[in-house]
Amino acid sequence: MDRSRLLALIVLCAGAFMAIVDETIVAVSLPAIQRDLGFTQSGLAWVTTSYLIAFGGLLLLFGRLGDILGRKRVFLAGLMVFTASSALCSLAWSAPVLLVARFVQGAGAAALTAVVLGMIATLFPEPGERAKAIGAFSFVQASGGTIGSLSGGLITQAASWHWIFAVNVPIGVAALGLATRLLPPELGTRAARTDVPGAVLVTAALMTLVYTITNIERYGWASAHTGGFGAVALALLAGFVVRQARARTPLLPLRLFRSRMLSGANVVLFLLVASMFGFMFTTVLYLRQVVGLSPQATGIAMVPPAAAIAVVSLGLSAKLNTRFGERRVLLVGLTLLASGLGLLGRVPVHAVYQVDVLPGLLVLGVGAGMAMPALMAQGMSDATPRDAGLASGLFNTTQQVGGALGLGVLAVLSATRTESLRAAGAEPAVALLGGYHAVYLTGMGVVVVALLVASATLRLPNLARSAK
Repeated sequence: MDRSRLLALIVLCAGAFMAIVDETIVAVSLPAIQRDLGFTQSGLAWVTTSYLIAFGGLLLLFGRLGDILGRKRVFLAGLMVFTASSALCSLAWSAPVLLVARFVQGAGAAALTAVVLGMIATLFPEPGERAKAIGAFSFVQASGGTIGSLSGGLITQAASWHWIFAVNVPIGVAALGLATRLLPPELGTRAARTDVPGAVLVTAALMTLVYTITNIERYGWASAHTGGFGAVALALLAGFVVRQARARTPLLPLRLFRSRMLSGANVVLFLLVASMFGFMFTTVLYLRQVVGLSPQATGIAMVPPAAAIAVVSLGLSAKLNTRFGERRVLLVGLTLLASGLGLLGRVPVHAVYQVDVLPGLLVLGVGAGMAMPALMAQGMSDATPRDAGLASGLFNTTQQVGGALGLGVLAVLSATRTESLRAAGAEPAVALLGGYHAVYLTGMGVVVVALLVASATLRLPNLARSAK
């Protein structure tokens, strides 16, 4: 891998890393933000939700715009918007200003993230180099949320909540300058026209869906709010599918789903991310509320799985994929993920971190570090140059929606189980742990389903390529 393409990869991953980190970096700072800007308790959730709605809702649109206008242009535009809105977030003087800035920040994150995987596929056509590059991107995707929670706590403690946004500005400016020079120009592969009605339908559908999912814990599954907005989201999605079947230049050509690899990989990714988001959320709460660790100690306790993901995805995944084939590596990685969740499903109330928690976290980290690069490589293997941006946007959309749904469903499951145990007379710590056990074991079941889907849909390794 030559120096210029290595630097280009670093720039692409830095942009995607900032976008993923900012999903969770605000979590620890929410009490301070509420105190300074006067948020109500219900309004405070929108500091996260406004970002997720724009991020998840616009990925598919920006992925297609990257194919039409050129992926470099869309990446640079997204990076500029993300950096400028981060500056506004850091200077926010009122609650409405912060919410608007966070929504715009999410839109910038969607633009720059949607095209990254497609640009990597174009920059690194040789299988060995592409495997290493996708491994780096997979590390960003798999560990960004954990690192965001850790860094948010440290920055807030050392300075103030304003700096969790301000830190993006110098990084964004530097990345913008480097990207302008290092990323190769990409002309759009199609005439500059797109399916505007389809774009409106899918963007509205995804935004409504993400909004509905992120509010499930607040309103409940059986509420009129969840049912009503969920029905609207499904109706919009149905309208989008009908539109794509009839449009002359569809935003998302349905022919893409004839690819067994692309379709299967997206289903597996959806299930994998749903279980992983639930794991991160639950483990932090378990360490804080049951084990009794401080916020700083909890952040440190979450470093080992991120480190394991880094070691495997950055250092070993490319060699493993080349030697054994992505499918085999993916199946082993999913097996390890399920095993790690199973180990965590047995943690006790009075846990010793090194004995009871750490082994499960390390197994999870190794499994994620193996599974994510192999899965993305398989999913992008059938994408043509003209559709690489769209396939990249589809992958990122699947990840965002899967993460939101997984977190929403598993949070409700945990709360329901905990309330049931409390009603039966269980002590508070025991009741909380019962809810967390339910999340871990359900997540394990979801990963097992992902393993079965991967076995049935993803192809055997290309032995000729693996031998290179």
